[in-house]
Amino acid sequence: MAATTSVVETTLKNLVATNTKPDREALRAALVSAGIPKGNIEVSVSRTPTGLDVDAMEAAALSGESCVMGQIRDGGVVVSVLPVLATGKCFVGDAR
Repeated sequence: MAATTSVVETTLKNLVATNTKPDREALRAALVSAGIPKGNIEVSVSRTPTGLDVDAMEAAALSGESCVMGQIRDGGVVVSVLPVLATGKCFVGDAR
C-alpha cells in the first residue's frame, strides 16, 4: 500500500503542476498511466450539475483493504489512507 500511496501522491502532484484544475478523465488517465488498474480507480466529478468547476476533486485507488484517497484543491494535493467501505468501494454513492 505504501507504493500505491506514493504513486497516487506523485501522480497528482505532477498533474497539478501542469493543470491546477484537471477534469475527471485527465485525473483517471494519469492514474492509469502511472500503473494503477482502471478497475481500482474511483474519481469524483469535475463539474457541478449546473456546469461550474468543483472546489475540489478526489480520486481513490483501491489497494487491498485500503483506499488511497487523493484530493486536489487550489492546486495542492493531500493524500490519506482510509479503510475500504462495506460495499468494497472507496466512495459513497455512484460517482466512480
